[in-house]
Amino acid sequence: MAEQVNRINEQEQDLKQILKVRRDKLKALQDAGMDPFTITKYDVTHHAQEIKDNFDALEGQTVSVGGRLMSKRGMGKVSFCDLQDKSGRIQLYARRDEMDPDEYNRFKKYDIGDIVGVEGTVFRTEKGEMSVRAKHITLLSKSLRPLPEKFHGLTDKEMRYRQRYVDLIMNPESKRNFEIRSKFVAYLRRYLDGLGFMEVETPVLSPIAGGANARPFITHHNAQDIDMYMRIATELHLKRLIVGGMERVYEVGRIFRNEGMDTKHNPEFTTCELYQAFTNLDGMMDILEGILSGAAKEILGTYQVTWLGHEIDLTPSWRRITMADAVKNVTGADFMACIGDADRGVELAKSVGVDMDGVAHTWGNALYETFDQKVEETLVQPTFITMYPVEVSPLAKRSPQQPALTERYEMFICGCEMGNAFSELNDPIDQYQRFKAQAEKRAQGDEEADMMDEDFVLALEYGMPPTGGLGFGIDRCSMMLCGTDSIRDVILFPTMKPLDAPKKAEKPAEAAPAVEEKIDFSHVEIEPLFKDFVDFDTFAKSDYRAVKVKECEAVKKSKKLLKFVLEDGTGVDRVILSGIHEYYEPEELVGKTCIAITNLPPRPMMGIDSCGMLISAVHHENGEEKLHLLMVDPHIPAGAKLY
Repeated sequence: MAEQVNRINEQEQDLKQILKVRRDKLKALQDAGMDPFTITKYDVTHHAQEIKDNFDALEGQTVSVGGRLMSKRGMGKVSFCDLQDKSGRIQLYARRDEMDPDEYNRFKKYDIGDIVGVEGTVFRTEKGEMSVRAKHITLLSKSLRPLPEKFHGLTDKEMRYRQRYVDLIMNPESKRNFEIRSKFVAYLRRYLDGLGFMEVETPVLSPIAGGANARPFITHHNAQDIDMYMRIATELHLKRLIVGGMERVYEVGRIFRNEGMDTKHNPEFTTCELYQAFTNLDGMMDILEGILSGAAKEILGTYQVTWLGHEIDLTPSWRRITMADAVKNVTGADFMACIGDADRGVELAKSVGVDMDGVAHTWGNALYETFDQKVEETLVQPTFITMYPVEVSPLAKRSPQQPALTERYEMFICGCEMGNAFSELNDPIDQYQRFKAQAEKRAQGDEEADMMDEDFVLALEYGMPPTGGLGFGIDRCSMMLCGTDSIRDVILFPTMKPLDAPKKAEKPAEAAPAVEEKIDFSHVEIEPLFKDFVDFDTFAKSDYRAVKVKECEAVKKSKKLLKFVLEDGTGVDRVILSGIHEYYEPEELVGKTCIAITNLPPRPMMGIDSCGMLISAVHHENGEEKLHLLMVDPHIPAGAKLY
C-alpha cells in the first residue's frame, strides 16, 4: 500500500511539472507576440479521410488540414507526426530545409495534444504512407494538459463518462458510437417523413406528469408560483394533436424520470413517439420493424448484429405472439383457461415460481408478473409480445374479443424492451375510469402511477379517431446498433454523481488519509452480542469469499433491491440481490471488492435467484438505521477465502 501511495505521489509531481512546462511554453509564445488563442479562423480545405480516399487525384496538390497532434517522431531535421481531425488521422512530414527555420524550430517545441493548422502537399512516403508534406505549420490552440498515454489513466469507465471530451479524443470506438446514433436518428426521421408524418414539439414542463408509469422530477415556476413536472412521456400531448386532426405526428424528445440508474436506464433519455390516425396495433408493428431493420441495413450494411453476447437477426418479418401464448410456451401455465378468475390466476402464477408479493392479486397482474419474471429474459430474437392485461395498460384500447386484455405490444430483443405500442384508447369514459384507478394507486403511495389528466379526457370527449401509437427509446436502439452493453456508451454526457457530492453511506477509504478523520460514535447503538458460542466446525461451514462487482443495477419494480453480477474466482458469474438501494446507487458499486457468503441455497427474489449474501455492517444512530456495505482492499483477488 505504501508503494502504491508513493507511486501516486510521483505521478502527481510529474503532472505538476508537465503543466508548468506547458504554461511556460505558452507564456513564451505570448511574450513573443504569437499567442495562439488570438487566432479566430483557419481555412481547412480537406480532412484526413478525404485525402486518403482521393489520394490519386490529390497527390502533389496543396491542401490545408487542421487537427490535433497525436504523436511526434524524429524531431531532428526531419519530423513525422500524426494529425487527428473529425474523420481520422493522417501523417505529417516536416523537413527543416523545406520550411522557414524559425517556424520549424517552433514546431519542434509543440506538444502532443496541441491543435495545429498545416499547409502542404499530398504525397506518399518511401514506406508507402499517405502523408502531407508540410510547408507551414500554425499553432491554433495550446494544449495545457497532457493526453492520456494510450488511454493510461482513463481506463476507468466512469472517468471516460465524466471526461467524454478525452474519451472522444482517445477512443475511436466511442466516436463511432455517436456517429451511429446520429445516423439512426436521421434515418428514422427520413423514414417517418416518407410515410407522411409531421415532426412536432410538445412541452417539457407541465402541471401534470402523464403518459407513463414513472416518478417525475419536480421543479418550480417562479412567475406563476406553481410546481411543475419534467415530462415523463410525450404521449398525451401528441394524442391531443390527433384529436385536432393532424393525423400523423411524431416527436424525438428528451424524457426525464426520477428513478434508478443502471446499464439500461439514465434519468434523462431520448424517445421517439409517433401517432397515426385510422390504424391499429398491426400498423405500429410494421413501422417499428421497418425503422430498426432498415436502419441496421443502411448504417451497418447488414441485418445481422451482435448485442449482449447474442447474434441478432433483424431481417424483416419478426415473430409476433400474445403474452398468454408466450407464457404458456415457456412455463406451461395456461392463463387463458382461467381468464378473469383472480384466485386461479394468482395460484397458477405461484405454481410456476412467480413472486406475487406487493402486487395486487388480479388475473391480469398474475399473467403479467409471470411473463415479466419467467419469459421476458428468454426473448433473444426480435419478438412482438401482444395483448397485455388492462391492469398494466391504462392508455391502451381493450380487445373487443377479450375485454380483460388490451391491444398493446412491447417488442423485445435480448430480453430488453425496445418499443411499446397501443391501439390507443379513445373512449373518454373508459379513460376517465382508468385514470381514476391510477389516481387511487397514487394516493396509496405509488409514486409511479398515472396522474388524473382531466383536460386529456376532455380532448377525447371531442372525439379521437381510431389511432395507433408507438414509443421507443433512441438510446436503447443505439446500444443495439453499436453493440454496446451500457446506455452510458451512447449518451454523450450521462448523468453522474459529482465527485465531491456527499455519499449515502460513508465508504471505507482505499488508502490511508493524510490526516486521521475524527468520527463521532457517541450516538451509535449496536445490537447486543450473541451469548451462545458457535464451534469452529459450524463456523467453517460458512464460505466467506472476496467478490468483485462486475455489474450492478436496480431491480425493476423494487425500491430496495440491487442486483449484483459478481466475479467469485470460479469463472462463472454469481448473481446476488441485496436490499441496500436506500444507501447506495448502482454506479457507485461497480468495480468494488466486497465480501459474500457463497454457499447459501439460491433464494428467489422478484423472480431472480439470489445465490448468496453480501455482508454489510448495520447499526442505529439517533434512532435511524445506518448500513455500510463491507468493501475491502481491491488488491484482494476474487474468490479469496476468509478464515
